[in-house]
Parts: sequence; structure tokens; C-alpha cells
Amino acid sequence: MSLALDFDLPSHLSAHEPPEARGLSRDAVRLMVSHGDLAPAHHRFSDLPGLLDPGDLIVVNNSATLPAAVRLDRLAVHFSTANEDGTWLVELRRRTVKSSEPYGGGAPGEWLPLPGRATLRLLGRETPRLWRARLDRDVKGYLRRFGVPIRYSYVDADWPIETYQTVFATVPGSAEMPSAARPFTASLVTALVARGVHIAPITLHTGVASPEKDEPPYAERYAVPSATARLVNLARENGNRVVAAGTTVVRALETAVDADGRVSAATGWTRHVVTPENGVRAVTGLITGLHEPRSSHLLMLTAIAGEAALARAYEAALREGYLWHEFGDTHLILRH
Repeated sequence: MSLALDFDLPSHLSAHEPPEARGLSRDAVRLMVSHGDLAPAHHRFSDLPGLLDPGDLIVVNNSATLPAAVRLDRLAVHFSTANEDGTWLVELRRRTVKSSEPYGGGAPGEWLPLPGRATLRLLGRETPRLWRARLDRDVKGYLRRFGVPIRYSYVDADWPIETYQTVFATVPGSAEMPSAARPFTASLVTALVARGVHIAPITLHTGVASPEKDEPPYAERYAVPSATARLVNLARENGNRVVAAGTTVVRALETAVDADGRVSAATGWTRHVVTPENGVRAVTGLITGLHEPRSSHLLMLTAIAGEAALARAYEAALREGYLWHEFGDTHLILRH
């Protein structure tokens, strides 16, 4: 396994708090740029308009983050994904001093008393980590009252739900923030539009990532609007870039693309996993955070950047002290 996929991540390179708590604006986080065989270049995210050309298209995820964690005395329940039948996929976690850790207990038919006299019944395991479960009331309304944002141990303290929303968030449904778009600000969007860079939305509601597990993503609900599909196809026809703001956007667009590289309007559930073997057909660039060792997301990055370029980028990120995770620094990958 190459360095691009398997490396040691020192704990001090985890972003323990939002950049605002470190005295930075959202768009002042660092931005590393990988472009083919060129050496990685280092910028601030606010430099993004100057790194793209008029006519380029950025596709963003407009999913808004739910306060998806409900804390009990000793356990926490992370609500992940809504199913068509009203059940949800949930992860059970044992509370610790700093955060939580995976909990292997639970049994089909078991019920858990939640705050507000709610009851969650475990129906059966969907994956080794996730349960299919039913809450005895409307989940999103319940989470708005009793939930808090999901937080893992590398983040030192709780932050309000607004900290976990992007400037594009309009459709509630994600268990965890589509964090690649977090550095965008209203003023940066204005600068991009003034530069002639187009912005278009998709929706993909992210489930729980659970950083302790190296596993492929499971089915997630997505929608690619017809207007976005037209803009993607037009950009490609005109020789402009299609830059996905986040791996969720890549997953949605690559689900909606045909063998000839044309994207159509689509909605439903996607199990598509981008790998170097199946490649990408819709996107020619990616804005993303820095991903953990052996993460399945690194396979997607390899498909876009190439293994050698990705290895160079991650060597540079480790050497230059870039910060990982949702409050950390960013990476712009551009294909030749």
C-alpha cells in the first residue's frame, strides 16, 4: 500500500477546534493545490478565485447538518440515515470523558429510553456498525430539540450547530457536515461569481463516518437537479473544469453520469464507490479536506489525482503541518 493510502497521522495535525477559534476566518484555512505532475502549491482558501478560470463550474452540496447525536448517561446514539419506511440507521457509541467510542452491544428488539420520554427500538443490524431502528416520534423534530452535533475525540469541546453548517446548507438531512465546503463564505462566493466561475448545487445527505472504522460508504440519498446536470455538461463541452466541492458531490455526479460522460438529472440512493479502477467521468477537479489513513475516500482521490500526485500531496501536507478533519485545511486537486 502506498504512502498516499497508508501513513501515520500525528495527533497534533488534527484540527481540535474551528478556525474561528484560532483567530481565522473560515476562508483563511490553508489550501494545497495538486495539479498533475507539478509540485504541490500552497495557498489560502481565499485565493480560490484566482486558481480557477472564467467558465469553470464548482458543484456544491446543499445538505444541511442535523444535530444528530443524542446523549444518554452512558451511551450516545448517532442518527445517520433516514429510510423510506420511517426507520433510521443509527450508531450506538459508549460515552467517554472526551467524546465517545464504538459500542458493540445491543440486541434486536431491545429498546432504549431517550431524553424527552422518547423510545428507540433496535430492529436489526444493517452493517456491523449500524442498526436499523425506529424512534416513536418524528426524528428531525426530536433532534432539533434534544440533539447536538456529532463530535469525535479529536475535537476538544462542543460547538453549536451553526458551526457545522456550510454557506450552502438549505436542505436538512446530513448526520455530519459536508465539510469540504465549510471554508466558503458569502464574500468568497461573490468573488468567484465576479471571476466568472459558476456554482451549482446537488444534495447528498451524509451518514455517520465513525473515524475508527475503515469501511466503504453505504447507501446515501442524493439528488442531482436538471439545471446542475446541464451546467456540468456545458462546462465539459466548453473545455472548462467541473470542480466538486467534496467527495459527496463526486459520489452524486458519478452516480448520475453515463458511459459517454453526460450527467442527467437523478434522484434516489447511491452505493457508488469511486476507485482508481472505475475512475471518474463527470468531474475534473475536487476540493476536499485531508483524509485519514486507509480511508475509502483516498481511493476516490487517487482516481482523480493519480497515485503519484496524491502521494506527493500527502507527503507535503504532513511535512508542512496541514490540519486534518472537518475544521482543518483543504486540498484542491486539478486534473490535466
